[in-house]
Formats: sequence, C-alpha cells, structure tokens
Amino acid sequence: MSGSGARPSATADPFIQVTDLTIGWGDVVLQQNATFRVERGEVFAVLGGSGCGKSTLLRYLVGLETPHTGEILIDGIGRPSLEAGRPPFGVMFQSGALFGSLTVGENVGLALEQWTRLPYDAIAAIVLAKLKLVGLDGAANKLPSELSGGMKKRAAIARAMALEPELIFLDEPSAGLDPVSAAELDELIITLNQVLGLTVVLVTHELPSIFKIAKRCIMLDKETKSIIATGDPSELRDGSADPRVHDFFNRIPRSG
Repeated sequence: MSGSGARPSATADPFIQVTDLTIGWGDVVLQQNATFRVERGEVFAVLGGSGCGKSTLLRYLVGLETPHTGEILIDGIGRPSLEAGRPPFGVMFQSGALFGSLTVGENVGLALEQWTRLPYDAIAAIVLAKLKLVGLDGAANKLPSELSGGMKKRAAIARAMALEPELIFLDEPSAGLDPVSAAELDELIITLNQVLGLTVVLVTHELPSIFKIAKRCIMLDKETKSIIATGDPSELRDGSADPRVHDFFNRIPRSG
C-alpha cells in the first residue's frame, strides 16, 4: 500500500486555512507572512531544513503559541487555545510525550477522562480499540519504558485519536526509528488516512516517508523566513527550478 488516497477537491472549504502568519520566539522571527491551506482528507507535510521553524509552526497550529500576526482557521473556526476546551484534533509530539509513570492504556485514556463523562468500562473499551487499531494489542498494561521506539510512537498516535478527531498533527513521527519501524509507521498513517478518512498534518524531514505518504507539502526556508515551495513532493523533487528545493528533495549538499 502506498500513497495517501484520492486528492480532495480544492474547491471545497479547506480544513485548515493559514493566512499571513508570522511566528517566532520573542523578537526572533522564524517564518513571516506564511499562507497555505490543508484540504480535508489529505496527508500534508511541513518540510524544511533544521531551524526553519517546522515544529514551531506546529505549536502555533495546535494553539500552544499565539501568532505575532496572521490568522489560523481550523474547520472555519479561529485557532483554539488548548486551555479553552476540548481540542478539535489530536496531536503526537516528536518524543511521543507519554507519561512514564502511567501505563500505555492510562496514557491513551487521559483525554477521554478529561473531556468526556464516559464510565470507566467504556473508556477501557475505547482504549483497547485504539491500541488494536495501531497494532498494540496486549500493550495496555505495559509502561512506556517497556516499549520500543516505534511502539511508543504508535501509542502516542492511539492517544491522539482517543477522542475520534477528524484531524491529527504528527511531529517527526519517524524520527529516531530504524528503517523497518519507520516504514511500518508510514503504512499505519496511510491506513488511518485511507480507511478512517483522517486529515493528517505531519512535520518531518524524512524523505522516504515524505514521498510515500504525503500528497502535498510546503517547504520552509530558514534564510528567507518564508515558504519557498508548495505542491506534490515528487513533482517538486523532479521539476522544481529553485535550487534550494531541488537540492533538498534530491539530498544534494549545498556549498558555502
């Protein structure tokens, strides 16, 4: 299985609309006047070299930071604060961010306990279903320290999906994984997209994963603090006239 399913219609309202967004830390601007859209039902990648602001952009998209300027709309609604109420999406952070003192099942059930009034038995059933969905049958009572790196990422994805969101954000899902585990995680993301119709936004620099699962992407540039490419990753690799884009997608070292 490969690819991320049929491309959604560009005429429909986008799931995410970002307009003239400027982000950074204090007086340091990482990206300025960024404008892009994520279509409903697609796998969309945020790419770029180290220090360009990929993971920082994700923090703004999920409401952990307030933009310097610009607007973020998710499903037509202004960017929510994660402190304001139940988030309309799930998030997997780069490290997995599992609580080491809790079992895997307890980690996955946290959002259900916080945002629903479901009884314990119902939460337990949902947790087991989510773990099965990501290939972690039998892991509910394990501690995160007992899991491999790939299994921790899967557990974090299960937690991100606990509240049945239509949209999930993944920060460097393949980072630190061996090639086989990374490929298996790619297949899981494809399955979630194709079978469940999830819209997936992932931050990554792993080219094999990008070409396999992402149908569209934006590429951020550290020097210009801007988006320098938008489109199908394979088309950008093969046809971009911008040497920065061409070199990135073809793994060509830049001199100077």
